[in-house]
Amino acid sequence: MEKTKKILLGKISLILLGFIVAILAFKYLPKLIELTTSLDTFRDYIISTGRFGALLVIFFQIVQTVIAPIPGEVIQLAGGYVYGIPLGLLYSIIGMMIGSVMIFYFTKFIGASYVEKLIDKEKYKWIFDIVGSKKFTITLFVFFIIPGLPKDFLIYLAGLTPIKPIKFFVILLVGRLPSIAAPVVIGANIHYENYTSIIVISIIAVVLFILGMVYKDKIIEKLSGAEAEEI
Repeated sequence: MEKTKKILLGKISLILLGFIVAILAFKYLPKLIELTTSLDTFRDYIISTGRFGALLVIFFQIVQTVIAPIPGEVIQLAGGYVYGIPLGLLYSIIGMMIGSVMIFYFTKFIGASYVEKLIDKEKYKWIFDIVGSKKFTITLFVFFIIPGLPKDFLIYLAGLTPIKPIKFFVILLVGRLPSIAAPVVIGANIHYENYTSIIVISIIAVVLFILGMVYKDKIIEKLSGAEAEEI
């Protein structure tokens, strides 16, 4: 009985949080997108809000994770520029994790049938092969950590699987950490005009992204095809 109450309370809290974020996001979405199209504009806006800047960075990251029309790199670059590497990384991670928790539990408790209707099962058969595989957790980590691979659907679909929430969030955190840390570090180095580090990190990030895009289909085919045979 106590467990049922906790689940019900969790659902209610999730609905309320999602409702608040949705209202704020859709009300201010054009402004949010406008701000994040320019690093300088967004950075100046964050600085102008004073002590509320950290909360705004977290909020923008939540919105970017859930709705995704906002370039996450701009948020993370500005976070690193304004707050440095430790705090910039922390705020970006908090926002990303809160947004991911909302997506995961929305799918698990509220929107399972809705999410399934959104996906063309023929076109995205590889996704269902991956989700249904015995090595889903390993595949999930590979998709999160390699730049250029599609990730958004997997966050939504993870809530439809038996994967334990803690395990999923640990995989998500570890897998997404490098891609979030890179723009934060670049942002901090822009602030200190350390252009050598910026160039090196940017080149590495671009090369990894290109490799991920080039070999995306082969990776997806190998993971989904090989693992689908094990189901």
